[in-house]
Amino acid sequence: MNYIYVLECKDGSYYTGWTTDVQKRLKAHQEGSGAKYTRGRGPLKLVYQESFETKEEAMKREYEIKQMSRRDKEKLING
Repeated sequence: MNYIYVLECKDGSYYTGWTTDVQKRLKAHQEGSGAKYTRGRGPLKLVYQESFETKEEAMKREYEIKQMSRRDKEKLING
């Protein structure tokens, strides 16, 4: 299974990524080895995730979310 996830950083910004293991990836982000963007922005909070059968589907959705405005991301997160 492949996942996209959205993290909320301490500064209120959002980070979107994809992975095959959300908890492992979250731990990597929290330890500072996840992504350059999230380093120093902790604590991080997992606020949204979706699952997909293929990596390609997950990466396509990741791109779509990254193109969204902050307002649209908040709507997605809040349901």
